[in-house]
Amino acid sequence: MHRVNNSGSVEEKDVARDELLAKVEVSLLGVIFVSASVLNTSLLLVLWRQRKQMSRMRVFVFHLCLADLVVAFFQVCPQLMWDITDRFVGPDLVCRLVKYLQVLGMFSSTYMIVVMTVDRYQAVCNPIVRFQRARTRLNIPVCVAWGISVLGSLPQVFIFSEIEVAPGVFDCWATFIQPWGLQTYVTWTTLVIFILPVVTVIVCQVRICRAIQINLYQKIKLQGSVAFSVPSRASGVAGMSKARVKTLKMTVVIVLAYIVCWAPFFTVQLWSAWDTNAPKETATFTILMLLASLNSCVNPCIYLLFSGQFPKRLVTLLYQRQSHGKDSMHDEATLVSTLYMSFKNVSESK
Repeated sequence: MHRVNNSGSVEEKDVARDELLAKVEVSLLGVIFVSASVLNTSLLLVLWRQRKQMSRMRVFVFHLCLADLVVAFFQVCPQLMWDITDRFVGPDLVCRLVKYLQVLGMFSSTYMIVVMTVDRYQAVCNPIVRFQRARTRLNIPVCVAWGISVLGSLPQVFIFSEIEVAPGVFDCWATFIQPWGLQTYVTWTTLVIFILPVVTVIVCQVRICRAIQINLYQKIKLQGSVAFSVPSRASGVAGMSKARVKTLKMTVVIVLAYIVCWAPFFTVQLWSAWDTNAPKETATFTILMLLASLNSCVNPCIYLLFSGQFPKRLVTLLYQRQSHGKDSMHDEATLVSTLYMSFKNVSESK
């Protein structure tokens, strides 16, 4: 019998907890929960007020906020209450539901970043296909991300249940087939929630960088062949360079933040599952497992910072009338659309 504790780590037996460490966990989880809830809710309200001008990119950000709110309310919040009570409080059905929603948040937040990156790759490297997809009202990548999340989280319902861990003491624990069940479970979740998404995102980013480099080179070459030509701001090298730098900065930061937040969590998960002598009860192990939830706090900050109006835009759109915000909405033009139009101008000039 194995237990997955409130921070998501696997334990081989029921042990007395370190009260000081538990207080640190409660404090850290409390900060993460409040930050993720406030940031994502604020950005969600900003995007909702602009729903009539919702671009494809903003749709992705909107659903990423929803996914991060799932993490905040159904992953971080239950963990926080679980740390406070030490034992899971609730019937078997609630135990299974909580464990399902916890992994649902992990899946949805991760795969929303993946489909955002893939869509950006299509916009840069295959703009015709992306433009045809943009004409349909149904956002297929978003549906795929949520579909993978819903189906990928189903094993949690069968793995976890309310179990009597001591006479008269019940907790929400996981049971695995011995001796390989635990290792298979942790390895599989690491593969589908971390390794595959990271590989996909990195491949897309490399191809995006390559496509931008090629198109920029072609654009410079075309402009150089026309003597005394003064390129326009929209299609000139300077404008393209700014769009490229802004796009690369935002996408690179998103990917790096994702890797930095999730890599320690899955590293210690694999270590604790495959090494029977792993220091599972140490403060370092416990804190590293909690840091994964920080990704839900970082995602809205990245988007708002790269929109060029943070935190001014939040204050303006949340507390003033919508009409006052229309003049500044053009400042947050979609980066994908900018790249697409730039590359389209290049192809038309050939």
